Amino acid sequence: MRTASLLATVAITALMAASAAYAAQPATSTGPSTELRTGSGQAFPDKPIRLIIGSAPGSGPDIMARLIAEHLYGAWGQRVVVDTRPGVAGILSAEQALRANPDGYTWLMLTSQLFIATSVYPNLTFNLDKDFDSVSLVGLVPWVVTISPPLPVSSVSELIALAKKSPGRLRYGSGGPGSGEHFATVMFTHTAGIDMLHVPYKGVAGALIDTIANEIQMQFAVYPAAWPHVSSGRLRAIAVSTAKRAPGLPNVPTIADTMPGFVNFGWYSIIAPKGTPAAVLNKASAEIVKAAREPAFGERLKTLGIEIIAGGRKELDDYRTIERKRLTELVKATGISIAK
Repeated sequence: MRTASLLATVAITALMAASAAYAAQPATSTGPSTELRTGSGQAFPDKPIRLIIGSAPGSGPDIMARLIAEHLYGAWGQRVVVDTRPGVAGILSAEQALRANPDGYTWLMLTSQLFIATSVYPNLTFNLDKDFDSVSLVGLVPWVVTISPPLPVSSVSELIALAKKSPGRLRYGSGGPGSGEHFATVMFTHTAGIDMLHVPYKGVAGALIDTIANEIQMQFAVYPAAWPHVSSGRLRAIAVSTAKRAPGLPNVPTIADTMPGFVNFGWYSIIAPKGTPAAVLNKASAEIVKAAREPAFGERLKTLGIEIIAGGRKELDDYRTIERKRLTELVKATGISIAK
């Protein structure tokens, strides 16, 4: 699995380089006119915009979507309605978005979970890479390696050593086959050369509860889901999956400290159905990037462990290409599927 690990490193390096380059440039302009008009001659936006997300209310994507909506209302004077459509790792949200007229008034939050799901779920009714245009890559969030308090390990190296002593005995959870945490854990176990038993749940909340109860011993969870349990002492955090330590967990090392080159993370972006006018995409991208660069926006997301990227359309296009290549390689190498 050295190839998968190297591809992950390439992905994060390219992402951060693109973000740094983009940050040095002024926000994208929609052209010389200060007012964008649609084909009907109406100023855009002249009615509420629907932002569909594939996660439940109160989730990290939901909170980020509402912050973006708040900024856009202040900038444009039109509501952005956050429409939560959880189910099948976000696939239902994508199907819902594609039913809409691509007139610029329907957007979709593309998360790493939905992106991963389209690599492992069969018989999809859409092609995520071809049926949606990029708007903005907003930010990324670390996975936190949490363990049950009774488990006699305090580091990644000790966890690997214990798993090697008892192949298939240690259990880990996920929010379901093909979910983001399932994918991240498969990448971890294959890179480490260990065998652990996958126990899928209908959502990560149930998996975390069973980790606390020691029904399962380990759980990869995104920072917003892990933090309440770690801060209260109900779970122990032994590592984060990003290239550097999470600001909210400064004493928790990275997986890469033990397994050089291992980098993985969740991410949040905005896309729109193919056929959405380019001028609308450009205007939306510029304003979302502007929002993400505001200090107040970043401070509000810091409590969720989210690192702001503030990438535009090209940055998201490039990253989607890199990430699809990485995931295709990982699926092929691990054999991961929704049946496992």
